[in-house]
Amino acid sequence: MKNKLFSLLCCVLFSSAIHAADLTGKWKAVDDKTGYSRADIEITKNASGTYTGKIYNTRPLPNSPLVGYCYKCKGALKDAPIVGLNIIYNFKQNPEKPNEYISGNVLDPLSGNIYSGTIKVNPKGNRLTLRGYVGISLLGRSQTWVRIE
Repeated sequence: MKNKLFSLLCCVLFSSAIHAADLTGKWKAVDDKTGYSRADIEITKNASGTYTGKIYNTRPLPNSPLVGYCYKCKGALKDAPIVGLNIIYNFKQNPEKPNEYISGNVLDPLSGNIYSGTIKVNPKGNRLTLRGYVGISLLGRSQTWVRIE
C-alpha cells in the first residue's frame, strides 16, 4: 500500500513539474518600466523543438497613442505591423533545468533592437520572467509575463 501511494505521489509531482515548465500558450506582457500590459503574445513550439512568440494583441499606455508598426526595426522588419510580429524566437528548453529556456533572441519592437535572452517559468506555470541582454545577462532587463487562462 505504501509503495502504491508513493508511486501515485511521484506521478502527481512529476506531471505538475512537466506542466510548470510548459512555455506554450498565451501570455500578457507587463512592461517593466511602467507596470502596464502592452501586448499579448502567443508562444508556440516549432517542429525543430525551439519556441517562438508572436504578438496577437496590443494596447497603448494610458494617455499615449497606440504604436502599430515597428518603425525602428531594421531590414525586413522595418515598418512591419507589430501585431503578428515574432518578438521571441530560437528559445530551447534547458536540459538541466526544465523551467528554463535558453539561447533565444528577443526583439523590442519599440526600439528595434534584438537581444539575447533567457526565460524562466515559475513552478505554477502561470508567470514567466523574460530576460533580454547584450553580451552578459547582467547587462539587461527583465519583464514578467502572466499566463492568460
